[in-house]
Amino acid sequence: MYDVKTDLQNVIYGSPWRNSYWFTRYLLNTDQYGALGKDEKLMQGILSETKAILTQPLSDEDKLSVCLSITENKIRTSARENTKARDLRENFIARLLEEVTSLQDFIVFLVTVEYIILPTNKAINNIPSDDLAFCRTTAENILNTIGRKHVDAILSTWDNMGVAGCLNAERTEVVGEFTKLRSNLTALSYPRNEIEDNTILTAFVQEFERRAGQKRKSRAGNSLEDVASFLFNHYGFTSHEKPDHFQTDIEVDKWFKCSDGWSIGISCKRTLRERWKQVSSADGNALSRYKIKQIWHLLTYDRDLSDDKITMLGQQRQVFYLKDDSPIYKRAQSHIGMKEYVRPLSTLIDDIAKEQNIILTKA
Repeated sequence: MYDVKTDLQNVIYGSPWRNSYWFTRYLLNTDQYGALGKDEKLMQGILSETKAILTQPLSDEDKLSVCLSITENKIRTSARENTKARDLRENFIARLLEEVTSLQDFIVFLVTVEYIILPTNKAINNIPSDDLAFCRTTAENILNTIGRKHVDAILSTWDNMGVAGCLNAERTEVVGEFTKLRSNLTALSYPRNEIEDNTILTAFVQEFERRAGQKRKSRAGNSLEDVASFLFNHYGFTSHEKPDHFQTDIEVDKWFKCSDGWSIGISCKRTLRERWKQVSSADGNALSRYKIKQIWHLLTYDRDLSDDKITMLGQQRQVFYLKDDSPIYKRAQSHIGMKEYVRPLSTLIDDIAKEQNIILTKA
């Protein structure tokens, strides 16, 4: 009787095709092996030269020997001697020689490079690194139609559109490359069973998702900073670099100079969360030393913004811009101990204009 579990175990632990996953991990491991798989020229060179050897009338043993020699030489000479990059390449070569003991093992390596590594590189490069492409036009339409009082709508729309747009771009890439991979496997002449094919398919999907996830984190960190830059450009506000020698661990995304010569920093994040300890280290004396009037925090998710955080940071000249309909804002705004530390996002543009002594001509 057919036993799926046993067949799975045999493939995962015994089939040469199990290494379609592990070769993928080795080739893209930065810390141990230098992420050789991202070097397109190197990968293409190994593929073209070793695939040519496989067509020659040689014994399997001779083919393997020549292919490994070509691969070692190309990898080794892709970095200068006595460098960290060279050491990492030597690590990879040692790992490859451990895993490849037959021509079949080397064929799995080549299939991994051609059908997983290179297509994944291409797909990841096609995924946007920021939300601007999906959001700028819509944000301009919002401001031109309903005006600057609706900055909270800009932030929410930017966030939602950016996430949806970039995820749709991810889906387009992964579905497209997955479809090509299945087609390529159907045409591949090397003998395999269905589960072995599935190890290749899932290796691609796992690696794509891992790398796409890294890109998502980067986009999430930059999204609101992009919004702030867009707003400054739209209304013609001027920004500048952080004050000279200002070394506190507070993280600020945008600085602007006020008409009185002092500066205000804008910190743009969805939530205060991990910045809580960072921002609390910048007291009023440190800000005064560098002529920093205030730090403004633009937050779209404020549920973790407790009264203690508002009052402690507010006393350090830090102000929180929250959505006009936020329960946190409404409660703090009506509280004698917190009302000076919170402002509605609808006043953000007017507040910047006031500090820079600018008369706005745009709605």
